[in-house]
Parts: sequence; C-alpha cells; structure tokens
Amino acid sequence: MAKAKTRYKAVIANQSYTIIGHESADHMKKVTQLVNVQLQEIRQLAPQTTTEEAAILLAMNAVSDQLLKQKELLRLKKENEELKKLEIKALELENRLKRIDALEKEAKEALEKSGRTDVEITNHLEAQQILNEERKKSIQKKATKQ
Repeated sequence: MAKAKTRYKAVIANQSYTIIGHESADHMKKVTQLVNVQLQEIRQLAPQTTTEEAAILLAMNAVSDQLLKQKELLRLKKENEELKKLEIKALELENRLKRIDALEKEAKEALEKSGRTDVEITNHLEAQQILNEERKKSIQKKATKQ
C-alpha cells in the first residue's frame, strides 16, 4: 500500500515553499534543515553567488552524491550476491565433510567388527573401498548360506 501524500511547509533561504510528498514531516524537516545549512555554506564560500546560483550548486552536489551512492549500492548488491553464492558453496562443502566423516566412521566400525584394527584410514576413498570390501564379503556370506 502506497503512503498517502502529505503537505509540508518549508522555509528555504528565507522563502516559503509547500512540498507535497510521501515522506514524514520529520524527514522533510531534516531535509529542509540540511538544505539551508548547505546553502549557507555555499554562500559563505562564495559570497558573490546569488541564491539561485547557490541552489544550482547545491543541486549539482546532491545529484553527484546520489550517483555515488547508487554506484556504491550496486557494488554492495553485487558483493552481497557473491557472498550468498559463497555461503551456498560453504554449506555444500560442510555437508560433504559431514558425509566423509560419516563414511570414515562407518568404515572404522566395519574394520573393528571384522577385527582388523591394524588398518589405518587416511582418506575417504580408502574408507569407501573398505566399506565396499566389507559389503562384498557380507553378500558372499549370504550367497554361500543359500
């Protein structure tokens, strides 16, 4: 639902304006104060400038700042997307490590069951090979019983 439009009376450089917009009165008060401060700073730095010239310089500064903020926002959005992709990769790697740990644990348990405590598992491929051998033996035992 869109915000309702409100009217705000602003005094900028001793001139009254009625501003219609969606922002709160508090927000508009802060904007008005900032505009007056910046106009005053421009007039102090260049006393020969007219109010109109100072307003144009202020507008140029504001648009320049806006463009810089938009550029920074786009950079941050891109960085955020990259971080989300890295997060997904990290979760995938974490899940892989959990599966490898479970595989190695299962292989160690299988070795202990078969009394082969002298075998050391150094990586997940060895663990998988040990489990495959143990399963093969189990299948062969079942086949010979039948």
